[in-house]
Amino acid sequence: MTTYLFEQDLITQKYRILVAMRHDSLVRKIARELDIPVQELRRYLIEHLDMIQLENLPARAEMADDHADLGDAIARALGREKYTIYLRILSGAAMDAIVNEVNTRVHAGTPVDDAVAYGRTQVREALKL
Repeated sequence: MTTYLFEQDLITQKYRILVAMRHDSLVRKIARELDIPVQELRRYLIEHLDMIQLENLPARAEMADDHADLGDAIARALGREKYTIYLRILSGAAMDAIVNEVNTRVHAGTPVDDAVAYGRTQVREALKL
């Protein structure tokens, strides 16, 4: 009989990572950006990211803030590279579809702020929160 040297249920450990000081402030910042409850975002992150990805969230977020979507204001406002490449909380295909829809709305005459607000709503729906 084989026994595991580690816990199979890592929810408690993942939660402990997310409530650490740097992680907690990052999760709260993302929750504010997307206008979602902190606990729902934590639940999503626990369910969709592994331990290594959770541990590296603050460093990846710092890199995203410095380097993500520098040439595209709409993509940066939506967090295209931040949420797909750097933090890996949303698929690239889903985010590309959202960015394309927002760009289409802007080109059709919708104010940028309204189009970005619509895009953030679509990001929330893509996360299924």
